[in-house]
Amino acid sequence: MRLLTSTFRSVKHPIPIPIPDPKPNIVKPSLPSESSAVAKSKSELKACLKQHNGELSGGTKASRAGRPWVCVCIVRGFNDQSQACEFEFKWKMVSRKLPRKKKNKEADDCSLTLLQHRQTALNKVKGMLDCSHLEIEWQMSTS
Repeated sequence: MRLLTSTFRSVKHPIPIPIPDPKPNIVKPSLPSESSAVAKSKSELKACLKQHNGELSGGTKASRAGRPWVCVCIVRGFNDQSQACEFEFKWKMVSRKLPRKKKNKEADDCSLTLLQHRQTALNKVKGMLDCSHLEIEWQMSTS
C-alpha cells in the first residue's frame, strides 16, 4: 500500500493478480438460437407493457401518466445492456431538448405529432452514435 497524497491520506491498494482457473477445459453451453432470443424478448416486452399499463404489479410510477402505453418502435442489435441504456438515454435527452409543435385539438393528430417528434429525435441520435448494427422497426398500426 502507498499513500496517494499527503493531504488526504488516501491509501491505494495494490491490484490483485488474477489466479488462472485450474479447470480450463470446461465446455461452455451453446448460446440460444436467435429465434428463441427474439421470442424471449417479445415476451419480456409484453410483460413490461402490462406493468407500465398497470395490468401487472411492479410498474414504475413515472409511466402512469401516459397510459395506455403501446409499442410503436423496437430497436434490436445491442451488444450488451450498457449499450442499450446509453442509446435509450441519448434518445430521451434529444427528444426532451427538441422543440415541440403546438398541440392540435384532435387526439389522433396529437399522437401522430408525438410519434413524429420521437422519430426526429431518433434520427438525430443516429447521427450521434454508430447505429449501423441496429435494427429499428416501427410498428405504426391504426388499430
